[in-house]
Amino acid sequence: VVNKPAGMPIHPSSNNPDNSLGNALAWYYKQKQQAFVFRCINRLDRDTSGLTIVAKHMVSGAILAQMVAAKSRDGLQAQGIHREYLAIVEGNVEPAEGVIDAPIARKESRCLERVVDYEKGDRAITHYQKLKTWKNARSNKKMSLVALQLETGRTHQIRVHMASIGHPLLGDDVYSNAVSPYKLQGQTLHARVLGFIHPRTNQYIEFEAPLPEYFSHLLDILR
Repeated sequence: VVNKPAGMPIHPSSNNPDNSLGNALAWYYKQKQQAFVFRCINRLDRDTSGLTIVAKHMVSGAILAQMVAAKSRDGLQAQGIHREYLAIVEGNVEPAEGVIDAPIARKESRCLERVVDYEKGDRAITHYQKLKTWKNARSNKKMSLVALQLETGRTHQIRVHMASIGHPLLGDDVYSNAVSPYKLQGQTLHARVLGFIHPRTNQYIEFEAPLPEYFSHLLDILR
């Protein structure tokens, strides 16, 4: 279980050939002189910080992948991977808690961008709860701290769902048209809690990652 920093992509790409979680773990196991195959189970966006699982061998990877699939298929009642996030979003979220049940599909002509699409989209469900709302003096706009729980795990799910109800994530340059008054490298989203059934012991284990410095600093400014 890895606490990934914001700004680090999961996989190497043409824009980030070296600065990825896959590169970091490959180097780590090379120093230990151990063979390594990168099997990331719950992928996070580049600018999302927090917890992700990397399976150390093929069998555990297959079991964990089945848990992810069961969660997306059967919902919260399935014994699968449990994920909770914290996000700062634009506006005062009302109602203060709820469930966003809206299918997500790839946006036509765009490789990475996603949209809510009730005809072509895959099932996607996000539970949210507003924790606090501020009106910041610097921007004169309201912002909310929101806790979120994923029932499914689609690409950009939280970002797309919150934008679809009029509350895009602060700093999200894909799903928000607003210019952030703060120096942010991307959306303010942190994967805080990660729990799953251990593939070998069959016992539920849970991890929690403290807020990274950039997130805590922003909360201090907003307060």
